[in-house]
Amino acid sequence: MAQIFTASADTRLRAAALLGVVALVMALVVLGGYADSSYATLVGWVEPQPVPFSHQHHVGELGIDCRYCHAAAETGAHAGLPSTFTCMTCHSQIWTGAPMLAPVRASLASGKPLEWQRVARLPDYVYFDHSIHLSRGVPCVTCHGRVDRMPLMSRAQPFQMQWCLDCHRNPALHLRPPAEITRMDWSNWDEEPGIHAVYGELMTKVYGIEPAKLTQCNMCHR
Repeated sequence: MAQIFTASADTRLRAAALLGVVALVMALVVLGGYADSSYATLVGWVEPQPVPFSHQHHVGELGIDCRYCHAAAETGAHAGLPSTFTCMTCHSQIWTGAPMLAPVRASLASGKPLEWQRVARLPDYVYFDHSIHLSRGVPCVTCHGRVDRMPLMSRAQPFQMQWCLDCHRNPALHLRPPAEITRMDWSNWDEEPGIHAVYGELMTKVYGIEPAKLTQCNMCHR
């Protein structure tokens, strides 16, 4: 009977199968690395803005409260971006001729709003409500980072599903007094032994927060 396969055919088949498995593993590793990279999550990246607004100067040095510019953060699903009028409440008096503020003055004169680029952006299929998070005591710094140290605004968190779920599974660790949500430095609070467990667990009961419900798909995907 004639031999159909050569003596080395089995070896070549095994080698091809092994190479296929190795290639698949390497592809998964590369894709996983890409998904967690700053290139994919945009963590640390700066969006080009019509005016180089410095949170470090306005928040960190001048102490302007986040809600002065993001007025809807406590009452609506979206925090909102500042209008030209908001900028000009100060800059009609100070730095009135600064070249970098020319777009602001042009916006006021023309009535055409500045086109700010959102830095903290979620996909369209994700529902997020600022007001419910702030009213329960999730501070701005949790999602937006130390904006008081950012000369130019950059994304502080990956906003991936796993990152959101980590918080929803154990919300007690992230709750703070609602009256202090715009506070940036929580180092003293964090260093206090047991304060997370005591305050967080208490407030989850007060607010009726149920982690089992927070991790249901329809909580964020509606």
